[in-house]
Amino acid sequence: MSLGVRDILNRHKLMPGTSACPGCPENIAMRIISTALGENAVIVVVAGCSSVIQGMGPNSAYNYPVLNVAFAAGPAAASGIAAAMRTRGKNVKAVVWAGDGGTADIGMASLSGAAERNEDILYVCVDNEAYMNTGGQRSGSTPIGASTTTTPMGKRHNKKNIPFIMMAHGVPYVATASVGYPHDLMEKIRKAKEIRGFSYVQVLCPDPYGWMFEPSKTAEVAKLAVQTCYWPLFECENGILKISDECLHCLDKRTRKPIEEFLKIQGRFKHVDQQKIRELEEYVNEMWEKLKLMYKGNLKL
Repeated sequence: MSLGVRDILNRHKLMPGTSACPGCPENIAMRIISTALGENAVIVVVAGCSSVIQGMGPNSAYNYPVLNVAFAAGPAAASGIAAAMRTRGKNVKAVVWAGDGGTADIGMASLSGAAERNEDILYVCVDNEAYMNTGGQRSGSTPIGASTTTTPMGKRHNKKNIPFIMMAHGVPYVATASVGYPHDLMEKIRKAKEIRGFSYVQVLCPDPYGWMFEPSKTAEVAKLAVQTCYWPLFECENGILKISDECLHCLDKRTRKPIEEFLKIQGRFKHVDQQKIRELEEYVNEMWEKLKLMYKGNLKL
């Protein structure tokens, strides 16, 4: 069943009046994802923006059973919940909701462990590419050249590619998505929730304040990331890679939008020179060369 924008707005589980910032992409992501998840889910919130957005306990703006945990504990806690639900004969999905700091950095060990054990959980990384809840410090997911409070002159290293790392674990399902493409995100969450075993979905969530753009432009920036091929949209199910329709143009360099269109709308890249832009382009090109090989069946991570 295909849902329109009105359905997404009316069927989501996010309660009104959250403490999120204007233009918050995590609010957008929760609306979309909860529409796809439906009723039978428990959300494990790893420390981050979403720990604050939900409001003061014992109530929660997420309108789900919610367990708030420390940075490194999300996959372990969700694994326990999944086991308890199986024991009780309940068809309830344990969903980890974590930022990139709790995924690429502090939570990497427990994430890898849950993936290696093929735990029956869904892990959602809402990737805003920095530690936004504590002021916008650099994370392993921050791209090269981006200015943060701890890298004011720009990060010197490339973004850690967590979806590739997850695919290398051989888990049943890995996908990427963007809040700029809600239907693509919704369909991937629907598929992931039905997977028996470990599933991982990483969602690009442009942060207006950390990325330094107008809050009204969140969706526009999220789309530009895809259109310029900085952010690929794909899914890998049982080792078979599929490129999402919105990203098929990225397979050919000649049909890609210039990455400068994505960079110039953000203040975090205002200081970068042509050398840094070339380095970022090299990262994007190398990523797409790997994806093309996987897409053609000539490479398996």
